Amino acid sequence: MGDLAVGARSGHEGPEERPGRSDEPGVEAAAGGTHLGSDAAHGDEAKSEQGAKKSEQDAKQPKKARSFWKELPLLIGIALVLALVIKSFLVQAFSIPSDSMQNTLQQGDRVLVDKLTPWFGSEPERGEVVVFRDPGHWLDGEPTPDPNAVQRVLGWIGLMPSADEKDLIKRVIAVGGDTVECKGTGPVKVNGKALNEPYVFPGNTPCTVDDQGGQFKKTVPKGKIWVMGDHRQNSLDSRYHQNQPGGGAVPVDNVVGRAIVIAWPPTRWATLPKPDTFDQPGINALSSAAPGVLGLAGAVPIVLWRRRRLTVAAARAARVTGGSTAG
Repeated sequence: MGDLAVGARSGHEGPEERPGRSDEPGVEAAAGGTHLGSDAAHGDEAKSEQGAKKSEQDAKQPKKARSFWKELPLLIGIALVLALVIKSFLVQAFSIPSDSMQNTLQQGDRVLVDKLTPWFGSEPERGEVVVFRDPGHWLDGEPTPDPNAVQRVLGWIGLMPSADEKDLIKRVIAVGGDTVECKGTGPVKVNGKALNEPYVFPGNTPCTVDDQGGQFKKTVPKGKIWVMGDHRQNSLDSRYHQNQPGGGAVPVDNVVGRAIVIAWPPTRWATLPKPDTFDQPGINALSSAAPGVLGLAGAVPIVLWRRRRLTVAAARAARVTGGSTAG
């Protein structure tokens, strides 16, 4: 029994003392295993930190730009869309096909036409150079250009004049409501005021003495304009279409826009302002009289209403006075 007791006691103390003994292989193995596991954990943390730093560095670095050839189709597409929008709503280029506007415009000039202001209700004014669609048979017999495929595409998007558009370019001489006339060799008169026309081609007279339209006196209908070329002896304008519907006047709705500048060739660059002769006093006599007429028309009802009120008031006063006397 004593052996059993001692044996039990010795067996209990053995395991308790083993952890403190460094000379036992089991303890060293266990300690070594513990140290290996800790180093592996520290290694994983270091790798995670390195990965995070690399991700931050990658995020800070700018992305590599796309090559020019990959960007080129997109740039061309944007340019075509912008050109089409500009042509449709803002500015369009037109080529001068004839000498009818010499010397203001020469054959082959390229002009830029303002197409924006008509969208805001602006109508052509006297003296402006305008581009307008053929109001009917003005271009009959004129040669028709035969552009190639590239020219057609460029004309469609507005990068060069379109060959399919039947357009003309002339100067506005009179607008709706004006009376325009010319006798003999001139001068042209608008609402009785003679025009000083320095833009007329040298050697030309403002009018021609012939029976085909050189002599005329017309009142331009509302919503239309009377146009003439600056090369008066070489322009089939409103004068020579008086026998057609509209009497030679061009509907305002046919006006594409106002020519504002000669853009090509560079040696011909110039603006196209409205001449001062159209600002002379009295030329707007009809339009300046309109406010007075409208004011008079508006004053008549007011005067009649006031006079009626005074009459009614006088009648009431008479009745009151009469009643007092009778009493």
